[in-house]
Amino acid sequence: MTTEAIDLAGFTGWVPFTALPTAAVPTGPGVYVVVRPSDDPPTFLDVSPAGHFKGKDPTVPIAELQALWVPDTRIVYIGKANLGSAGRRGLRKRLDEFRRSGAGEPVGHSGGRRIWQLADHADLLVGWRVTDDTDAARIESEMIAQFRAHHGQRPFANMRN
Repeated sequence: MTTEAIDLAGFTGWVPFTALPTAAVPTGPGVYVVVRPSDDPPTFLDVSPAGHFKGKDPTVPIAELQALWVPDTRIVYIGKANLGSAGRRGLRKRLDEFRRSGAGEPVGHSGGRRIWQLADHADLLVGWRVTDDTDAARIESEMIAQFRAHHGQRPFANMRN
């Protein structure tokens, strides 16, 4: 998988969200990337199928999605997963929350919510790389900064960094 300025060496997985429950997603901390395996211009859904966490509609106006779209890249989101205070979180749990949110469950994963309005969101692939818990946030921020330096903006679905 090639991706311009972001080095995805060491990332594994590359499965669609629907395959995550049976994929060998590590339980430890790390970073993950969501890619769209197409270079075609995107089509957006009028209404997001994602869950309404705390009653909040995750739908974003199509004009805003179009303005946020980053051409000439397949990377649509960069995220991280820490272990959390109880040490029971990590990549498997975080990605499962992300998947469940996109499947319509009211799960607290607002980061990346824009991907669910891509008409081809079922084709998106997720790859991950295990890191030390203390390094996950730094590596995520560095990857987003590299992306921004190359493209002039954050990945399409990233809302911070």
